[in-house]
Amino acid sequence: MKPPALTPRPCLRTLVPYQPGKPIAEVQREFGLTDVVKLASNENPLGPSPRALVAAKKSLDAAGLYPDGACFELRRALARKFAWDPEHLILGCGSNELLLLLGQAFLNPGDEVLTADMTFVVYPTVAHLSEAKLVAVPMKKFAFNLAAMARAITPATKIIFIANPNNPTGTALPPRELERFAAKVPAGCLLVLDEAYFEYLDPA
Repeated sequence: MKPPALTPRPCLRTLVPYQPGKPIAEVQREFGLTDVVKLASNENPLGPSPRALVAAKKSLDAAGLYPDGACFELRRALARKFAWDPEHLILGCGSNELLLLLGQAFLNPGDEVLTADMTFVVYPTVAHLSEAKLVAVPMKKFAFNLAAMARAITPATKIIFIANPNNPTGTALPPRELERFAAKVPAGCLLVLDEAYFEYLDPA
């Protein structure tokens, strides 16, 4: 008897590939430009901090060893800076990894993921890979419509994704509106506030 063929999960057949932002060199070639300031991928056009470069060079001496996957020292430094419990901090290789980990940890097939219709493209991927249902609420003036999203919460809603400021529309929600919305989220639902672009907000 012939053994069954090894096949990937069915959800992978309909997965839409992620399209990252183009590298600066590619944009220069495509449009014949020399000076390009790229903001689309949350990259710093001013380059890394000199102190970060020093730390990176120091780490080369240990390049042959596995790093501390738990990032103990960095979590401890962040905890001191923001007065948080280091046990409440998880670090990842960019927000994509953390978002996918949330899906793996909390979503089961048939659960619902609630977000907006014009927001970060990874949220639908998180739902798709977990075989959860994506509920995308239409935006209002290119911003999250929190009133409509509150009405869309059901017993099946397990994760709510809100990008603030939103990627790609750039709109930001006032803190009090977010607090009022958070008060409406049931205890069995995870509210994820994605602030990957918070540096673009007015500090005031």
